[in-house]
Amino acid sequence: MTAPDDAVPAIDTSRPHPARVYDWWLGGKDNYPVDEELARKILAADETAVRGARANRRFMHRAVRTVAEAGVRQFLDIGTGIPTQPNLHQVAQGVAAESRVVYADNDPIVLRHAEALLRGSAEGSTDYVHADVRDPDTILRLAAESLDLTRPVALSLVALTHYLGDAADGDDAHGLLKRYVDALAPGSFLILSQVTADLNPEAVGRAAALFARGGTPFFPRPLAGFARFFDGLELLGPGLIPVTGWRPEPVDVAAQEEGIVPVYAGVARKP
Repeated sequence: MTAPDDAVPAIDTSRPHPARVYDWWLGGKDNYPVDEELARKILAADETAVRGARANRRFMHRAVRTVAEAGVRQFLDIGTGIPTQPNLHQVAQGVAAESRVVYADNDPIVLRHAEALLRGSAEGSTDYVHADVRDPDTILRLAAESLDLTRPVALSLVALTHYLGDAADGDDAHGLLKRYVDALAPGSFLILSQVTADLNPEAVGRAAALFARGGTPFFPRPLAGFARFFDGLELLGPGLIPVTGWRPEPVDVAAQEEGIVPVYAGVARKP
């Protein structure tokens, strides 16, 4: 399902890419000077950036375990990012070895790391789709080669929707998410996290401006805008909440003492 070697797109190192900025915050090595420069500027403007990136990863782990323990055995992770262990398939297959996982991302660096993403359990499967979240037809068509979309799927878009705008003639983030959810079977789950200005407006505003100047539009959303993504779905407890408070483990409780993380998180089931 991945692109052949001669189809691997060139990596643009002249502009920062969100996945590589995120990689730098997580302490990764798969980023370029342009990514590090923006990552450092944003961290200077918003001291919660590294804390938020780490909190997002931990939320993904907790959310995936939760839905896997609820019986879901298929996962579609969009906006995968550069592999950072444990990856989603390792968490899901740690609960149920037969779990099937499809990753999707548009960053050529992620494509070049796809082999690492595909090392799953013998009982399950992992696959990778090189495509943009804005192209649901392609992602769903290719995902259906590995996943049975007539059965429940956990759809994960962690720390992605704040790169999608709301304009109807643009990204139409809420309409786009609805297209994905509508394609899923009843009993499927949606896993989301999203930067918000509600909890730290000045710092998030500065970070958004830096992203925009770096060529990456950035769209923090208030709680009401985040909640719209879950219209028609049944929220799991504790509902929509700052990311470190969603079913926290001891490391998350400790992180709360370090200060706020301006990110909302939620998990919901399609009835």
